[in-house]
Amino acid sequence: METPPQLTDGRLFSSWQADVPALLVVVLLGGLYGWGVLRLRRRGEAWPVARTAAFALLGLGTIVVATMSALAVYDRVLFWPAAVQNVLLDLIAPLGLALGDPLRLALRALPERAAARAQGALTGRLVRLLTFPLVSTALVLATELTIYFTPYFETALADNWLHQLMYLQLLLAGSLFVLPVLTREEALPAWCTHPVRAGLVFVDGIIDAIPGIVVMTHGTLIAGAWYLSHSPSWAPDVQHDQQLGGGAMVSIAELVALPFLLAILVQWARTERAETVALDRRLDAELEVVRATPAETRTGTSTEGPDLVRPWWETENSEVAERIRGQR
Repeated sequence: METPPQLTDGRLFSSWQADVPALLVVVLLGGLYGWGVLRLRRRGEAWPVARTAAFALLGLGTIVVATMSALAVYDRVLFWPAAVQNVLLDLIAPLGLALGDPLRLALRALPERAAARAQGALTGRLVRLLTFPLVSTALVLATELTIYFTPYFETALADNWLHQLMYLQLLLAGSLFVLPVLTREEALPAWCTHPVRAGLVFVDGIIDAIPGIVVMTHGTLIAGAWYLSHSPSWAPDVQHDQQLGGGAMVSIAELVALPFLLAILVQWARTERAETVALDRRLDAELEVVRATPAETRTGTSTEGPDLVRPWWETENSEVAERIRGQR
């Protein structure tokens, strides 16, 4: 393996290398998403530009940076670029992909039968189990700890195809938690309301910091034999390099929790606003019914007798009834 030149600030931004498998994944995901957007536009339906930008730039862009930038050029001679790679793939990239809401786009763009099958798959037992918040959070944590504290990571450094599989595993593990939480489709149990989701994101942010803390404070070198034999003369001490990597993992994990939580709060506000609009429309419709009702019926009396039943809006203790009584 050829040792890359000393990593400088300039090379950190200018060093790139092609990663064909990762590039194919990016092209495939981008092509499918673009097909969905174009299909909606041809039907005269709009799709938010902000969602497309989030999917392409934050989602696919992060995959490109993690697998083809200087992080990939130097990940086999320095630990901290590899650590940043991994946390980008299991935290940042899934967040960007989820903000694009690809599940909702797919269900809207697919033909009716295909959409029904996709909806059935999303609500199937296996997917429900894997995306259950506690299970998906545990999978992310288990993936990180397995990579760093078993021979998995060191073996992947020597085997490019296993390295690619590790990339994919990190991306899928992170997506299992983030996608269901942020999508507008009903991919989670009914009790996972927006307040509950906000709490889950807060807890997940704490849990995501655990691997970085363990890596930073772990006394034994991770993939120590590999990095001791491949560390170039200009590299920092291998133990210090590992501490840098753990610190970067913790920092990124805590930083991503804020926009994640903000996205949940924005969704919550939009849902509340949509429900308010729907309620106002219902109230307006009920008021039209009241105005069209004869006065003697509204008062519970008529010329035919005094014993007619009082109208429901005078006896029911609901928000609609209270609004109607206030309009009288």
